[in-house]
Amino acid sequence: MPARFVTLRRALLLGCALLAAGAAHAQGAWPNRPMKLIVPYPAGGNSDLIGRMIAEKVSGLLGQNMVVENRAGAGAAIGAQAAARAPADGYTFLLAPTAVISITQHLRKLPYDADNDFAPVAMVSSSYGLVAARKDLPANTMGEFVALAKKEPGKLTFGSAGTATATHISGEIVHLKAGIKLLHVPYKGSAEALNDLVGGRIDLIYDPVALPQVKAGNVKALAVTSEVRHPELPNVPTLKEQGLEVPGGSWFGLFAPKATPPEIVNRLAAVIDKAVNAPGVREQMLKFSQYPEFQGPQAFARQIREDTAFYKDLIERAGIKVD
Repeated sequence: MPARFVTLRRALLLGCALLAAGAAHAQGAWPNRPMKLIVPYPAGGNSDLIGRMIAEKVSGLLGQNMVVENRAGAGAAIGAQAAARAPADGYTFLLAPTAVISITQHLRKLPYDADNDFAPVAMVSSSYGLVAARKDLPANTMGEFVALAKKEPGKLTFGSAGTATATHISGEIVHLKAGIKLLHVPYKGSAEALNDLVGGRIDLIYDPVALPQVKAGNVKALAVTSEVRHPELPNVPTLKEQGLEVPGGSWFGLFAPKATPPEIVNRLAAVIDKAVNAPGVREQMLKFSQYPEFQGPQAFARQIREDTAFYKDLIERAGIKVD
C-alpha cells in the first residue's frame, strides 16, 4: 500500500478516535449547560411549586441550572407533548402527576403516548388526600358513612373539581371498593365544591383543599386517602386503617424523553433522591399537601404500569367519560 494511503488511513482512524473520545467526554460531563424542566400547568399551582423546589435542589446538587418552563393548556397535554418531542439528550425533563401519565389516556385522545414517549426518572412525592363531610352528616368514620350510603343508595352526594379530575377519580375508587353508590356533582374547581360542602349542599368531597375548613370546624374529616396520616390531622385515620384497601394519594414524578441515555436517567434519579430527602423539604412540601416519596427508574416504572392498569379498569367499570 502506498505510503500516502497509509498516512491517510492513520489520520482517519485518529480522527474517529478523537471524535469518539470527545463524545464520551461530553456525555461524561453531563450536564454542561442548563437543563429545562417542563411543568404542564400555570405558574403558582402545586405542580409549579413542586417543580421549582425540585429544580432549585437539582441545580445546587449538579452545579448546573435547571430552569422551570410552564407550558400549560389542554389539561396538561401541551406541556407533555412538548417534553415528548424534545431531544433525548438529557436537557429536557417533564414534571407530571398521576393523571397525565396513568389516567387521562383512558379518557380522551392525546397528542402524546403516555406509555411509550417517556422514560420514568423518579417519583418525587405523594399527596395527602382528604375525605371531608358536611359537619352535620350523621357519620364520623368511613365505616359509618359506608353504612349510611348503603341504606340510601344514590341519595348521598359527593362534589369534585370537575369530571375526571383526581378529586372525582378518588371518590369513584372508594365507592367501588366499598360497594356504595353516590351522586357525583362536578364543579368548575375545588373552591366551588368546598363552598357547597361548608354550606351543606353536598355531603362529601375527596380533596385536600378542605384542610383549613376541617381545622376551623366547619366540615369534618372522615379519613385521609394517603398511605400515611396527615401531620396536621394526626387523629384522622387513613382509608386503609379503616379497612378500605385503595391506592394512596396521587404522585408527582420526573420524566425524560424516551431515548434519553440510561446513565443520565440514573444519575438524575440519584440526585432527585438526595433532593427530596434534604433537610426542610418535607416541611416545604407539606405547605402544598405533599410529602416526599422517592422511587428510582425501575420501581417507578412498575408503579406506573400498575396504576395505569388500575385506572383503566376503574374508568371502564365506573363509566367515567369526559364530555
